[in-house]
Amino acid sequence: MTNIILVNEKDQEIGQKEKMQAHIDGDLHRALSIQLYNSKGELLIHKRASSKYHCGGLWTNTCCSHPSPGEITIDAAVRRLFEELGYKQIDIKEKFSFYYKKKFENGLTEHEFDHVFTGYTDLNPPEIDTEEIEDYKWISIIELKKDMQKNPSKYTIWFKEIMKHLHD
Repeated sequence: MTNIILVNEKDQEIGQKEKMQAHIDGDLHRALSIQLYNSKGELLIHKRASSKYHCGGLWTNTCCSHPSPGEITIDAAVRRLFEELGYKQIDIKEKFSFYYKKKFENGLTEHEFDHVFTGYTDLNPPEIDTEEIEDYKWISIIELKKDMQKNPSKYTIWFKEIMKHLHD
């Protein structure tokens, strides 16, 4: 059982709840998303494992997760970069945050206050955690935006929001 941090619309902690129950109940909770770019200006994106509890098989940002109770969000981001991709010692910075709510067909609700971090690396290939990631690729922003416009259903809701903030 993994607990996540429940927050209000100002990202103030108001409690904790087991992760799946928070998604069943639609509680607003703290999340993180990371965008890693290389020296060519390409973005590393990944396809979520099909077995994920929601949005399995969809393309999304480099890494996304939830900080654990008591964990500083940037520390959680660094931890998850290592756990999901095997990347260590990559300097990341928080760019912005936003919140959104989306109910999925399986009854779960994603209701997140998402902290978005960016960083740079030319390390390749990542050592992916196959329980989290089904596939990955480096892609130019131009190519990605074209595909997102042509095939929006291939991408997660939060990734589309992140791209609007960073690349519009």
